Amino acid sequence: MFKKFRILLLLLVLATVGLGAWRANARLTAWEHTVHVAIYPVAADDSPTTARFVSELNAEQFAEIAQWLQSESDRYGRSVLQPVGLNLAPAIAAKPPLPPSHGSTLDIMLWSLKLRWWAAQNDKISGPKPQVRLYVLFHDPERGNVLPHSTGLSKGQVGIIHAFAHRLQRRQNNVVIAHELLHTFGATDKYDLATQQPIYPQGYAEPERQPRLPQQLTEIMGGRRPIDENHAEIPAGLAATLIGPETAQEIGLQRSTR
Repeated sequence: MFKKFRILLLLLVLATVGLGAWRANARLTAWEHTVHVAIYPVAADDSPTTARFVSELNAEQFAEIAQWLQSESDRYGRSVLQPVGLNLAPAIAAKPPLPPSHGSTLDIMLWSLKLRWWAAQNDKISGPKPQVRLYVLFHDPERGNVLPHSTGLSKGQVGIIHAFAHRLQRRQNNVVIAHELLHTFGATDKYDLATQQPIYPQGYAEPERQPRLPQQLTEIMGGRRPIDENHAEIPAGLAATLIGPETAQEIGLQRSTR
């Protein structure tokens, strides 16, 4: 009996949180007012290189994300004076709860609630109250060249992003941040999780291109630029990416034609 009551209570909490998330997402995807986004740097390891890199970060290093989103919203005719206002918060020492590697649906829902609770406790920033909070965990590339999977949640408008603590990776880091930011707006991945290959046609920046391969640009939610049927490469920066029509529909930039 107690177990059933606990499950019912959890479902009520999830329903309340879900309604709030739906309302928040509707405001984000209306493209009528500036969406305030905060980036919280976190040193993911104890490397002096990472600590130094995080301490030297400034807002200008992330400005191209807002500029890119401005140009993409303009391209879809949904111009807002400033679609996204990016603000860099002071670095925080606390590390967010990471998603379960092989958890059940219930485990993932519980983790999502824990993450949103954690984010609410680590939200110290001056300026406008953020509608989207992105926690960027920086890793020393000398300690490994493979990063954990990043996550962006549209329910709660929070992202956990893994990036390299190296100035030469700044532009690619911004691609990852922009990708996860759009997840918080409701965009879905458009690549095969097993192969990392973009899915045709929605994961292609230029699906009508002839010949189709290689593509010249990257669809931001496709993640990589298709070279051939079995290979794709990470874009060098946001200038080599765009928001495709299906992603634009998901985040409200373009009305559905269905």
